[in-house]
Amino acid sequence: MSSNTRHVPVMLQRCLDMLAPALTEPGAVVVDCTLGLGGHSEALLATFPGVRLVALDRDPAALKLAGERLAPYGERATLVHAVYDELPEVLDRLGLPRVQGVLFDLGVSSMQLDEAERGFAYAQDAPLDMRMDQTTGISAADVLNTYAPGELVRILRAYGEEKQAKRIVGAIVRERAKEPFTNSARLVELIRDALPQAAKRTGGNPAKRTFQALRIEVNGELASVERAIPAAVDALAVGGRIAVLAYHSLEDRLVKQVFAAGAANTAPPGLPVVPEQYQPRLKLLTRGAELPTEEEIAENRRAAPARLRGAERIREPVEKTKNAKDTM
Repeated sequence: MSSNTRHVPVMLQRCLDMLAPALTEPGAVVVDCTLGLGGHSEALLATFPGVRLVALDRDPAALKLAGERLAPYGERATLVHAVYDELPEVLDRLGLPRVQGVLFDLGVSSMQLDEAERGFAYAQDAPLDMRMDQTTGISAADVLNTYAPGELVRILRAYGEEKQAKRIVGAIVRERAKEPFTNSARLVELIRDALPQAAKRTGGNPAKRTFQALRIEVNGELASVERAIPAAVDALAVGGRIAVLAYHSLEDRLVKQVFAAGAANTAPPGLPVVPEQYQPRLKLLTRGAELPTEEEIAENRRAAPARLRGAERIREPVEKTKNAKDTM
């Protein structure tokens, strides 16, 4: 199946509209920090003929497929094998101190969910892998089989918001002593058996939260988001814009905090005039988080949990230039 036929980019038109004012000048640079199958990237290149695209992905399989899709755009597209929190190093290597647009489409990609052998989807039996980059790092099976019980409980609570974490981990520890975990079906069955009836009646598949927690742990997703969003804001030129799609409350909260801090006046209370170094660096482009339309969810059910936030860089941080002078 080609990448074009199986991938519907989430909230595509809204993302394009949000970034558009920053991408009108020829030579503007836009960074797609989560290339995936290249749907958003292709639309950016087609909609803004003067832009140069830099696209990052940690998944070599995604880079290969997206590379074929974006080949018609030639040198306008630069694809890089990197995790999105490596953005500063990537831009430094490319000699791009400032960019005009940044897009994040966080979470697991359609391709990773659709390919059973990757082990992301709880709906089909597969090896418990869940690595976005299968060339490095530990798998979900490694986490389940080797982590201490207390650490597993913490992960399920923090990353899956799973209220029944202790009960599930108790069952995991008993079962792994008999035989290590290798496949997803056994874990799904164990979770179903471990949960009380009332917990099974709410929130869809009872394994969903555990699988989310394992995926976030395996890929270090929240730590990457925590580093990547501030780095992306720092990379924006004045007038540059950032759009971020998040798919669960943990990611969305991190994005909200970074944007809110950038849009805040940080002056001590009571100053008659606010000096420039305390003025907001960002202007928020969304009131809260924007949600997909009913039509979009009907067309692409994976858009349902999406939350879109955007911001515009409105000034350089004064502290940087001031501190540089102070140390001379």
